[in-house]
Amino acid sequence: MTRAEQVIERAMTAVAASRAIREAEAKRRRETFQKIQIANQRRPNVPKGIQLPLDLH
Repeated sequence: MTRAEQVIERAMTAVAASRAIREAEAKRRRETFQKIQIANQRRPNVPKGIQLPLDLH
């Protein structure tokens, strides 16, 4: 293998490693934001002073 081919091979390896890291970070970010969106879903608004029925049968 010539010197130029070795340099190209190392560069391609570095690019592949960088892409793998970037994709892993993007996946982690997506999962984190999904958790945040689930946590931010609105809870039902129950006015104060109203007793909710509780069926115990």
